[in-house]
Amino acid sequence: VHVAARDLRSRGFTVNLNNLGWPGAVISRRLQNLGAQYGREILGNFMEQEIPFVNPNSTLITIFAGGNDVNTITSALGGGAGGADRVAYINSQIAAFGEDFAGLLKAIRERVPSARIVVLNLPNMAAMPFLAGGSRDHRLAAQMLAVGITGTVFNPLTSSGVLVVDLMCDARSYQASTYSSDGFHPGDAGYAWIAAEVVAATTTV
Repeated sequence: VHVAARDLRSRGFTVNLNNLGWPGAVISRRLQNLGAQYGREILGNFMEQEIPFVNPNSTLITIFAGGNDVNTITSALGGGAGGADRVAYINSQIAAFGEDFAGLLKAIRERVPSARIVVLNLPNMAAMPFLAGGSRDHRLAAQMLAVGITGTVFNPLTSSGVLVVDLMCDARSYQASTYSSDGFHPGDAGYAWIAAEVVAATTTV
């Protein structure tokens, strides 16, 4: 967001940045509790630690959610969640994420009804560098979750006036040069690319 703000200022826009991102945050208390249940320490969630601090005068809201949630759910699967029917468990988690995200958007619109909202969808996380050495089951679960969330939760938002930045279908989402050494968090090149996509969406008339 800092790179995007700098770019927008260079184009003549006045930008007062309020960065509410929490490292490792998931969308809701439900996901935070799921992580704790399976030994994953998560320090915050969007609904409780971010939404209350959204500036009511905001004119632009950007949301990049889901990556930490997918990792939380795959960790739960690795710990035995879902039992013998992993597919049903994954589908239930996709549906629950959709409900959480709908609640997130509702809360944002109640605070800032006229703000432009830009959402970044998820890449197919199974093809990201951090899972290159993962097990087949892990990669399959990550793929089902990321593709399911992007396809059923994020991409349909365009019909409700939300602008969606498509990371899933962009080849740069799968290049090692996009990421830092952990293969999950973007490096400088990745942040520059994502910021440019956000700016392009933001300045679309």
